[in-house]
Amino acid sequence: MAWVMFTSLVIDLIGFTIILPLMPKLLDHYSLSGGASISFLESTVKSLQQMLNIPEKFNSVMTGGVLGSLFSFLQFLASPLAGCLSDTYGRKPALLVSMVGIAASYALWVVSDNFALFVLARAVGGISKANVSLATAVMADITDNLTRAKAMALVGVAFAIGFIIGPVTGAAFSVWGVDSSTGNWWFWPAIFSLILAVLNFGFLSVFFTESLSKEKRAKSLQLSQTWNLVNPVSLFKFQLADGIAKKDLEKLKVLGRVYFLFLFLFSGLEYTLTFLTHLRFDYNAAQQGKMLLFIGLLMAFFQGGLVRRVKPGKEKMLALVGLGVIIPSFVIVGLSNSATALYFGLGLYSLGK
Repeated sequence: MAWVMFTSLVIDLIGFTIILPLMPKLLDHYSLSGGASISFLESTVKSLQQMLNIPEKFNSVMTGGVLGSLFSFLQFLASPLAGCLSDTYGRKPALLVSMVGIAASYALWVVSDNFALFVLARAVGGISKANVSLATAVMADITDNLTRAKAMALVGVAFAIGFIIGPVTGAAFSVWGVDSSTGNWWFWPAIFSLILAVLNFGFLSVFFTESLSKEKRAKSLQLSQTWNLVNPVSLFKFQLADGIAKKDLEKLKVLGRVYFLFLFLFSGLEYTLTFLTHLRFDYNAAQQGKMLLFIGLLMAFFQGGLVRRVKPGKEKMLALVGLGVIIPSFVIVGLSNSATALYFGLGLYSLGK
């Protein structure tokens, strides 16, 4: 079952990462095309830039960050609810509903000849992107303390493979796949992502067997709990963590808050890296794809070669090493003024991640 979930994640993440090297070019296209929605976003970003006294040349980076934040915010709202529903009704129905939403977001991207439709596509994608957290829940269902590290490492390897194949595919389509009837160069990358989502739905329908038995499911979904799932105060207090010893709960709180801080910093790099390299080094989609391929290859090597071999009880040490490596990587990438420095920082980033 772990390999079924792994395969599904790989398919999904290839489709998800196809757009990454295309984002700067997409926003340039919509900016030149005009329209009320893109004009509103650009004016909002400009006001923020002036308020924070940020150089105007970074406005495109901030615009990309706003779109990334929208996607992640909607994912934040939807994922806990999807997890709670899966605890009540099972993992498989929740996964299939998530796949339908992801396919719908790609279908909207296919026809997004204006910025408003593109934002709608990203919003639907964010709301539907609960499959990664559900995959983690599935891995927890089917493993014990001795095998969990290896299973979770498969999730990391799936991310790495997605970052290897997806961005390169998107970059290739942007060069060779211009739709002759509309001139929309993003048409074929979007179509390919849509096909992958449909295939993933079929794959899970056929090969995924429910991992959460009826005996272990929650008896009902209480509406009072749904607010706690999206209320930041409740989440940081871990109010829904019932049945855990006080000592273990305190450890869980520390781990959860550290992980939040890590993701806060990580997502900042993830969503702005392509804009930074487009602005600073004038990278095109093909060069962005090569850069993300470099990251993906290293992540696959480290996840498959190191994380899967971690023995129970050694997870904390490896996490500390990862954090110790990833901090200077952010600094190096942010200050890099040459491709050599950039790739050195990205190498450290891939190791720490």
